[in-house]
Amino acid sequence: MEFILLGVFTVALSYLAGSISSYYETKAVFIAMIITAIVCLAVTIFCFQTKVDFTSCGGLLCISAVLLTIIGIVTAVVLTFQYIPWLHMLYAAIGAIVYTLFLIYNTQLLIGNREQSISPEEYVYGALSLYIDVVNIFLFILQISGAATD
Repeated sequence: MEFILLGVFTVALSYLAGSISSYYETKAVFIAMIITAIVCLAVTIFCFQTKVDFTSCGGLLCISAVLLTIIGIVTAVVLTFQYIPWLHMLYAAIGAIVYTLFLIYNTQLLIGNREQSISPEEYVYGALSLYIDVVNIFLFILQISGAATD
């Protein structure tokens, strides 16, 4: 049952990301895809070799997610009245940074050997959390690269 729900969620999120990507130029999508792959590879290498434990930073990540939501709402209201390109890019950059920190946190939870880790029985949760982080990083970087190629 878990695999079926994971599959349905993966297909739905992939369709959503593809639909959003269709509004951008092909060049911007490829740039965002390459940057996202490099960021994910760098984060994975970092998580395997670092002595720094990010699993104890769950509270800080929760606060940063709430702040990102508030910034997103304010940005949406401001951009509704007048489009300000640097504000849109600033929001996207902050979002990419926050979700990169989430990717570090979730990768270290999955690897284990830290203060906190997920059990092997929670592999679906681990896969889902990493997938959501990667897709969100891609979408935020796509906003930046899409605005840069205009």
